Amino acid sequence: MSMIRDLRAVVRPSLRKSGGSHSPYDATRDPGTPSAVVDCAVYREGRRVRTEEPLTPREAVSQVRKDGGFAWIGLHEPTEAEFSGIAAAFGLHPLAVEDAVHAHQRPKLERYDDTLFTVFKTIHYVEHAELTATSEIVETGEVMCFTGRDFFITVRHGGQGSLRGLRHRLQDDPELLARGPSAVLHSIADHVVDGYIAVADAVQDDIDLVETEVFTAPGKGTSRGVDAGRIYQLKREVLEFKRAVSPLLRPMQLLSERPMRLVDPDIQKYFRDVADHLARVQEQVVGFDELLNSILQANLAQATVAQNEDMRKITSWAAIIAVPTMICGVYGMNFKHMPELNWRYGYPMVLCSILLLCLGIHRSLKRNGWL
Repeated sequence: MSMIRDLRAVVRPSLRKSGGSHSPYDATRDPGTPSAVVDCAVYREGRRVRTEEPLTPREAVSQVRKDGGFAWIGLHEPTEAEFSGIAAAFGLHPLAVEDAVHAHQRPKLERYDDTLFTVFKTIHYVEHAELTATSEIVETGEVMCFTGRDFFITVRHGGQGSLRGLRHRLQDDPELLARGPSAVLHSIADHVVDGYIAVADAVQDDIDLVETEVFTAPGKGTSRGVDAGRIYQLKREVLEFKRAVSPLLRPMQLLSERPMRLVDPDIQKYFRDVADHLARVQEQVVGFDELLNSILQANLAQATVAQNEDMRKITSWAAIIAVPTMICGVYGMNFKHMPELNWRYGYPMVLCSILLLCLGIHRSLKRNGWL
């Protein structure tokens, strides 16, 4: 059971660089080999079977069926033609093959005869100097896993989410790999959820920054409020994150709670830990969504209040300007008999009256908070 105690130590450091040198896959050895194959190997008693030349999927199938062990084949964005040969060799269900080739699937767990088909959404945080209304916060990819008795096939879509480092770390723990394909499935699930946790922490920083800007009183000479487009863009990216996390919770719970022939009992209990971490990430992402709703509403309310303040100021100045406009309009009617029209001090008196009335109105409005 020492392998089980060390399981967490193997799969947890998902961001650590892996060491060791392994021969890259060479698709030119077999004309019928799809170029989408990233790596292909046979594992027997937890150790990678070393060969003088990298194996092709056809050779891997032959070795596994002859000498035992399991084959682990990794592919990146294969076409239907490229994947058809591998699918036929391992007896993969056509519906699962179609999902794996065309991608854009929801996270899920399906069983086809003696094969488990699992879809994971990988999330990558996109670094940015400043959050704008068009900033990309998260980048998504997909990892499809076919788990059988003597094989494990990964189909990856997207430019991120490479499993090469994870494969190398697992190869450094033969006792874990000896548990078979289900150990690889758990490691990938744990690796993906670890990525969710890292992205959630980074998104939290972006939300905290926007929240601070919204609820911090602007200084003199600074613009009021935050561009609502920035908040809306962040909300859209959080929604994309939520689509990756929420549907995966039920499959992880099934793998941890329901006995399955293709999952080693000692490995199954560790899916419970993955489901627990995933549940916490889901709660965090749901909280992000609700918090951004509140921030967006608060920002819109602040904009409305600012507009009301501007309208009050405009109305106040209009009331002040109305006084000289009215008086000047009266005296501009050019009637012959008007009060003080021929008086020597009539003009200065009218100007002083206008000034005093305007000052009185201004003082009254300022005292009431309109200016």
